Amino acid sequence: MQVTVVPPDHIDAIWPQVKEYLAGAAKYTYGRYEVEDIRDNLLGYDWLLWIAFDDEGVKGTVVTHFIQYPRALYLACPFVAGKELDTWKAPMLNTLKRWARDNHCNGLESSARIGWEKALKDHGYKAIWQTFQMPAIPLDEE
Repeated sequence: MQVTVVPPDHIDAIWPQVKEYLAGAAKYTYGRYEVEDIRDNLLGYDWLLWIAFDDEGVKGTVVTHFIQYPRALYLACPFVAGKELDTWKAPMLNTLKRWARDNHCNGLESSARIGWEKALKDHGYKAIWQTFQMPAIPLDEE
């Protein structure tokens, strides 16, 4: 399994191979993002697209960007998607850890569905909070 970053000027070439993965991930943002928004951020901001692939094609993708907090810099991974996760998870995480370290980050972070806790716990991740959502804001009855 190979892992590489996709330079922004190559996003359009790889997009047909990753669009459906990222559309599936965008679905879980509940209207915060559509797949086109992810593509726009990859083309116009400091977001990066990472792919894991073998001879059969792209197996997985991760979108990253830096978050500068007042006292720490983190590499955020807002979108993770693909198939056969066990074949590319470890090499992807190792690559992202190196990238974060080389860029003087204090750590990696990702907001994800609760099921990701099980997939990531053996790789040093620890669930520190959960996000709860109210998709529509109901009014209290008077």
